[in-house]
Amino acid sequence: MTRIFAVGASVLAMTFASVTAAETWTLDGDASRIAYGSIKKDKVGEVNSFSGLSGTVDATGAANITIDLATLETNIDIRNERMLEHVFRGAGEAQLAAQLDMDDVKGLGVGEMAVVDVEGALSLLGVSTELDLEMLVVRLAEDRVMAVSNDMVFVGTEELGVDAGIDKLMEIAKLPGITRTAPVTLRLVFTTDGQAAAAPAAAAAVQTAAVTGDVKAGKKVFRKCKACHKLEEGKNGAGPHLAGVIGRTAGAVDGFKYSKAMSGSGIVWDTETLTAFLTKPKKYLKGTKMAFGGLKKPEDIENVLAYIASEQ
Repeated sequence: MTRIFAVGASVLAMTFASVTAAETWTLDGDASRIAYGSIKKDKVGEVNSFSGLSGTVDATGAANITIDLATLETNIDIRNERMLEHVFRGAGEAQLAAQLDMDDVKGLGVGEMAVVDVEGALSLLGVSTELDLEMLVVRLAEDRVMAVSNDMVFVGTEELGVDAGIDKLMEIAKLPGITRTAPVTLRLVFTTDGQAAAAPAAAAAVQTAAVTGDVKAGKKVFRKCKACHKLEEGKNGAGPHLAGVIGRTAGAVDGFKYSKAMSGSGIVWDTETLTAFLTKPKKYLKGTKMAFGGLKKPEDIENVLAYIASEQ
């Protein structure tokens, strides 16, 4: 679980570092901190943290952050050693990379703040873990910004692949239990010397033929879908992946076990059929296995389809 904490912190740092599109921002390690909570035996709470953070966000919005895992502080030396040995398995650091949309915050004045969405990928022990966060970015001064998690962030050991390490800690310390989900807090501070870099040419707009809506708003709506669906080709979850779903025939994803109703429906997913299905799935297609009750607001459906189309 500790490594996802590191990821979150890194992502946050990247977000607020992007206040000015033409400048490079450097993480202030002394002012930045990642902390997480752990509960043992159902009632003993502890706060652990990482202090060794470094990194930059360049003028294009490319963020690269390093977390020094050896700076983990649990306030007990032997526990620090056990975490590094059994959970991190000797890894010295974790790396996080992300590409930021700097339009969200580049116009902030001193004392102003904005809430922004950030996505990134953490690399640790050969595993890449995706992270999707909402952060509050505050411009403290012309050359200084801070980002903190806007809501409480919870992370689990199973998704990070560290359950075996937590099991080992329980065995060594003879503990009946350690929580497998933990709250994480993030505080990242960045500074800049004000040196502007040449701004890159604007990327070509993604074409979303026959789909209208607010892509950015749709990305937020898609959070309701992420528990079951991925946008990456071949990555099925409780539901089939949605890569290329617009224009695809229902029940066509190889390797996913559809309901008979879905696989035999003959539906072609376009804006009209997807809108009807997402409004009331079970009413539109009786017998579908999709448990989601539907999106109540038409604008949410329009926006989420625009986001899905933009990722195709």
